[in-house]
Amino acid sequence: MSPVNRVFAAQLAGLPVFGPDGESIGKVRDLVVGLRLDQQPPRVLGVVVELSTRRRVFVPMLRVTSIEPNAVTLATGSVNMRQFHQRPNEVLVLGQLTDAHATMRETGARVTVADAAMEPTRTRDWVLAKLAVRERTGRIGLTRRRSTLHVVPWSEVSGLGLTDLSGQPQGAGQLLMLFDTMRAVDVAATVRDLPVKRRLEVADSMDDEHLADLLEELPEDDQKELLQHLTEERAADILEAMNPDDAADLLAELAPADQNRLLDLMEPAESEPVKRLLAYSSDTAGGLMTPEPVVLTPDSTVAEALAHIRNADLPAALATMVFVCRPPSATPTGRYVGVAHFQRLLREPPAELVASAVDSDLPVLRPSAPLSEVTRYFAAYNLACGPVVDDEDHLLGAVTVDDVLDHLLPEDWRETGLKDVANSEEVENA
Repeated sequence: MSPVNRVFAAQLAGLPVFGPDGESIGKVRDLVVGLRLDQQPPRVLGVVVELSTRRRVFVPMLRVTSIEPNAVTLATGSVNMRQFHQRPNEVLVLGQLTDAHATMRETGARVTVADAAMEPTRTRDWVLAKLAVRERTGRIGLTRRRSTLHVVPWSEVSGLGLTDLSGQPQGAGQLLMLFDTMRAVDVAATVRDLPVKRRLEVADSMDDEHLADLLEELPEDDQKELLQHLTEERAADILEAMNPDDAADLLAELAPADQNRLLDLMEPAESEPVKRLLAYSSDTAGGLMTPEPVVLTPDSTVAEALAHIRNADLPAALATMVFVCRPPSATPTGRYVGVAHFQRLLREPPAELVASAVDSDLPVLRPSAPLSEVTRYFAAYNLACGPVVDDEDHLLGAVTVDDVLDHLLPEDWRETGLKDVANSEEVENA
């Protein structure tokens, strides 16, 4: 082990993990500690590492040979590839300990845990020796309180036992700061690893946009659990913030009475496209499509088309083509004319009309097309996105390849991650 005296958990989060020969293993997502009954610092048992396949595994601290500011290196040997599951006596430092409320033993002051630092012992163990705690010390003006941050020994703080953490309400400020540096799919994997109580606290602390992004990446059971925890008014707000196709998939899993009640609480402009999607079976082009692709009229310019697909909030698959239709441009549109592929748009002068770049020969999908037909369509035409058009030539929406893959994969793929080719329980790092 390289000579490191103290490492804060927040510094470890997201660091790349390498094997002894420099091969990439994954990223650090959390620290696992075993809490004690006495006042002694808890022992750090290991790290939770997220592999490139999104699976999270446990790596014992004895396997860690060096911790640098920009990377963690493991020793030669095997890594257990079983999915990480938290044991009853274990606590996740970032997931559960940060934002916990505690009490200073000497003064009785109430503090909030902002971070925790581990230090090595003479026996090569690591212990959670220090806590960074925030104490409110007074008022600023009429309403705001001033807070100060202190680093104190673990033994000077009480109220962080397993019973305390499972019973007390917690905020999620520190955890949300960490989430800001992560993709939504990685946030979802982190939230799934948390105990139910902590998971719900995180949902309560998130703003609507981030919670909507999180829900879109969670398995169906976890989606329903979080949605049912929310008040109906906030649940409707979250559904409005979700992509219509994802909101429709989630609502389809609810009882008809709950589904209708939430739809009634949504703004009509947001609920109408969701209702249209719910009219189709989930394994058809109509059920898979999004009703909000990029739609332009034939008299739009190439420059306008490129400006639309340059939007950073537009999913990558939807940015691969622009759909050209007669007015109205909102789905269901006027008469469908064709598509303009983004590569073709890049080759055209910006002042040209988008109609000059239209591919009118690309076959379309009908909303009743089954998943098998949609899959063959994408394979045959090498597309990332395809138009869904009704019998009257109105564009209803677009199917993207990621939605097709989502329905082709096993139902539990979000929980299990991608299996390695050998499907083995252990891999050799040497």
